[in-house]
Amino acid sequence: MKKSLLICDCLGTQTIDAAALKAATGLECSRLHTALCQSQIALAAKAMEGGEVLIACQQEAGRFADLAEDIAAPMPEFVDVRDRAGWTADTAGTTPKMAALLADAALPQPPLKTIDVASDGICLIIGAPEVAFAAAEKLADILAVTVMAPTGADIPVTGRYNCCTGRLHSVSGTLGAFRISIDAFQQVLPGGRGAAQLTEPRDGAQSECDLILDLTGDTPLFPAPEKRDGYLRADPGSLPAVADAILAASQLVGTFEKPLYIRLETSLCAHSRAAQPACSNCLNVCPTGAILPAGEHVSIDPLICAGCGACSAVCPSGAISYDAPPVDHIFRRIGTLASTYRKAGGQSGALLVHDVHGGEMIRLAARYGNGLPAHVIPLEIDALAMFGHAEMLAALASGFARVDILLAPNSDRDVLQGQAELAAAMGAGDAVALLDIADPDALSDHLFDRAPAAGAAITPILPQGSRRQIARLAAKALSPDAQIIPLPANAPYGAVIVDTDACTLCLACVSLCPSGALMDNPDMPQLRFQEDACLQCGLCANVCPEDAITLKPQIDLTDAALSQVVLNEEEPFACVECGSLFGVKSTVERIMEKLAGNHAMFANPTASRMIQMCDNCRVQAHFHSQNNPFAGKERPRVRTTEDYLSKRKDH
Repeated sequence: MKKSLLICDCLGTQTIDAAALKAATGLECSRLHTALCQSQIALAAKAMEGGEVLIACQQEAGRFADLAEDIAAPMPEFVDVRDRAGWTADTAGTTPKMAALLADAALPQPPLKTIDVASDGICLIIGAPEVAFAAAEKLADILAVTVMAPTGADIPVTGRYNCCTGRLHSVSGTLGAFRISIDAFQQVLPGGRGAAQLTEPRDGAQSECDLILDLTGDTPLFPAPEKRDGYLRADPGSLPAVADAILAASQLVGTFEKPLYIRLETSLCAHSRAAQPACSNCLNVCPTGAILPAGEHVSIDPLICAGCGACSAVCPSGAISYDAPPVDHIFRRIGTLASTYRKAGGQSGALLVHDVHGGEMIRLAARYGNGLPAHVIPLEIDALAMFGHAEMLAALASGFARVDILLAPNSDRDVLQGQAELAAAMGAGDAVALLDIADPDALSDHLFDRAPAAGAAITPILPQGSRRQIARLAAKALSPDAQIIPLPANAPYGAVIVDTDACTLCLACVSLCPSGALMDNPDMPQLRFQEDACLQCGLCANVCPEDAITLKPQIDLTDAALSQVVLNEEEPFACVECGSLFGVKSTVERIMEKLAGNHAMFANPTASRMIQMCDNCRVQAHFHSQNNPFAGKERPRVRTTEDYLSKRKDH
């Protein structure tokens, strides 16, 4: 059954063209309501009983969800066209934008992959005694609390929670699985009169807990502490902050679903080969330390990963990709927004990418200010940092005139800035901008004061394939006449430059190249290269014994990048026995010059001649040589059937 759209002008505060929306999106639109969540809610109930509906109101989603549950109707879906499109000072031409938002909301949502995390409520509280013990009193009836006070602190005599003294040596883990090492550890001895008696101090005490309440006010125990599940930290001098942390701790008991944000394909990872370092982009940008080296590839701890998405944006090979939702779903949303906006008559559209923080700014700007211009189409995603250069280029090549990234206070600015600079070099120019604006009115003023960009006259692409394929396709669409575009350092595209005078064609680079960009020729001494596959990981330069390889960041938009080119080749050497070609002539001659007559193993001409033989002839020469240490007695004649038959006749 086709999904129907319930529309409402929210007490006449926005203009909705039902016929135009149906034509652009294909959704069956209801008649225009004016108070669907109030006096006309019976009409909403009737529509929900009739089948699947999409309600164009996000503010009252809870009310409609409760209604669907009460009447046992299918749960409706929701989309906000009011705050993001209808409530704007730019009242003319909002229909294309509404149509784009509706088409985006109608896309099937991929299922979210999760993992269960269990917490039994075993809580460690650290901090100054007066603050830590007060927090323990509040949490003792809910959690299994242990307070670790500094060495020498007065320990209360209580049975409501556990007490100890010491100092943290190391902490690792996450919600439900923290591992703790404590030095100078002393625990309370039960019994006795007066003040609590403690055991003798000892170092290296080990323990585990489910959550940690840090009220020390000191340096956080973890990098990016706000992203570590189960680690609650508050300024002990702020009573509201401590109260909020205590309340949050009281809720961390039970089984929780943690999203699996990242998908890792280890076979594509270019971290290292043969203990030689290569790409470490993800390690350099992970704020939580969830990514660690694991031999030739990296590993990701899904329990520590906070889903910022930065690793997905900087991974050159696609070994790491964002998976909540998958990257291809983001490309599908971009293409849907752009194509529907154009189909409904929109021009010079600007994509405004934001997260939850940006969504709240937009709602405030719409309710109390000028909202967003009609040509600015918002795209809300969970992790801003995953919106890399490929997504930026894809948006422009899909038909948007410009792309703005609205930063949040906790956004990974360095990652986004680097990706924006790479996109600019690959053809985006100044059409991509990072908006570091924290005031809703200032955001509206900035977008309204800026004239709509005309955009390049391009044929919109269909963003499908891997991120590398889409980035290349988009760059070619944005710069159709360009051939080779130089890129910033550390770009994941480029060429390999070989010093042919230094290269000996040892082909160590070929055997270790993680992407197969460097290849040999089995028929002759030759080093080949396919630029489209090169990740610029630097492994070839690291393993080259002659330092003959350098990297050149660039992107070749011609078809030459898709084919193999010869970087170095030499004449093969002909075996002096059979004449078959093997090895490199210059290398064999160089070895002869250094070893023949100059080394004990090659002192006589017969031994030296073996250097000039192919593998088969060298084995034969060794076998038939005199004084061969592996030689045996003359092999006996092979017995045949006739020998056995003749022996029977004799008997």
